[in-house]
Amino acid sequence: MTAFALGVLSSILATMILLAAGWVRSSRPRWWLVGLLSRLTGTGVRRVYRRQRSAEEDIGRDLARARWVKVLSGRGNTLTRDVFAPLWSGSVGGVESVQILLPDPDAVPGEWLARRATDLASVDPGFTTELLREQIRANTAYLARVSSGRRGVELRRFDLPHLYRVIVTDRAAYITFYERHGHGRHSPCLYVSAPGMLYEAALHFFAVTWAGSPPEAPERSRRAHG
Repeated sequence: MTAFALGVLSSILATMILLAAGWVRSSRPRWWLVGLLSRLTGTGVRRVYRRQRSAEEDIGRDLARARWVKVLSGRGNTLTRDVFAPLWSGSVGGVESVQILLPDPDAVPGEWLARRATDLASVDPGFTTELLREQIRANTAYLARVSSGRRGVELRRFDLPHLYRVIVTDRAAYITFYERHGHGRHSPCLYVSAPGMLYEAALHFFAVTWAGSPPEAPERSRRAHG
C-alpha cells in the first residue's frame, strides 16, 4: 500500500473519530478534542451540532464580527429570525456585504421544490409543494423589504436539490446537511473555521452556485411583497 493511500485512510479514520466525538452531547472539553482532530486532518471542523437550531447563538456571534456574509438556504426562515436581525437593523456595523441564495419557487425543470416537499410531508403531513413555495416567496418579500435601505445586500435564486444550508463569513462557515425526511432545524450542522478544507469547499460551493444563479428581479420582489 502506497504512502499516499495510507495517508488517505488515516485521514478518513481521523475524520470518522472526529464526527463520532461530535455526536456525543456537546461540551467544551469535547469541542477541544474535535478541534485537535480537526488540525490533524485539515478539515477545519471545530464543533458539531446535533441539530441546526443549537448553532444559532454561535452564528449570531460570528455575524457580529463578520466583514461579509454569504447564505444559501432551503427556505430562508432563519434569515427572518432574531439571529439575523442585527444585519437588517444596521446594528452590525462591520458587515460590508451580504449575499443570499434562496430557491426559485417559480422554477419547473428539476422540480426540486416538489421533491423536498414530498420528503418533508412524510414527517409533516401539512407540508405541500405550494406551502414551500409560499414560504420562500414570503421570506423573499421580507428580505426585499428589510434590505431596501441598505447597500451591499444581494439576493439570487437557485434551482438545485435541497441538500445543504450554508452560512459563510470571512472567519467561519456553518454547514447543515439536510436530512431527507426532516426539517433543517433538526438536521446536523458543522462549524468549520477558516482556513480549512471544508471551509474552502463551502465557499467554493457558494461561489459556483452564485455565479450560475440569476439575480432576484425587482418586479418579482415587489409582486411577492404586494
